[in-house]
Amino acid sequence: MAYLIGEREFFSRSFKVTPAVLIPRPETELLVEVGLALVRGLQAPRVLDLGTGSGILAVTFSLERPDAAVVATDVSADALEVARRNAAALGAGGIRFRAGDWWQALERDDAGFDLVVSNPPYIACGDPHLDEGDLRFEPRRALSAGPSGDDDLRRVVAGAPPRLAPGGWLAIEHGLDQGGLCRHLLESAGFAGVRTHQDLEARERVTVGCRAGG
Repeated sequence: MAYLIGEREFFSRSFKVTPAVLIPRPETELLVEVGLALVRGLQAPRVLDLGTGSGILAVTFSLERPDAAVVATDVSADALEVARRNAAALGAGGIRFRAGDWWQALERDDAGFDLVVSNPPYIACGDPHLDEGDLRFEPRRALSAGPSGDDDLRRVVAGAPPRLAPGGWLAIEHGLDQGGLCRHLLESAGFAGVRTHQDLEARERVTVGCRAGG
């Protein structure tokens, strides 16, 4: 239905959507709330939205924190075009967009981030839910990541430390059964303050960790 209408609300704003991007979901608002809390008190924080899709995270951070310097990446040129249009329509004009696969999208000076947020694909490629409901119509590459669903979660965590400022935070949305895995990945990568936040239905949804040195 969202594709037919061409838009979906997120964080009290209307975002354009096309079949090139995932349909925004209410549970992802938790990732915004957690991220905003992590940079509260910082002046002009540097924020990276890794795998931006329709741009809901990058645009929302830019509007909620007008002083933030926001970078948004995506491997899909079509998704980036949707994100750019949403940024323009909602008045988030300062976002820098980068095309490429995860960390490879960033340029040499794209580092020292105070916050990296990401909602990567985290469904196993053989999961039967992919053939049900809205998932049937959404871009498969934006939903599934390998036989266990954790390929991209691992890539995001592994590439984060050199791109974060000392004391910078990584916040990842994941499946309801992947909180333990994400905590393990972050702790193994040397992150401190690792913890998982639950959504409104008390399901583990967002895990965060701080780069040591802050």
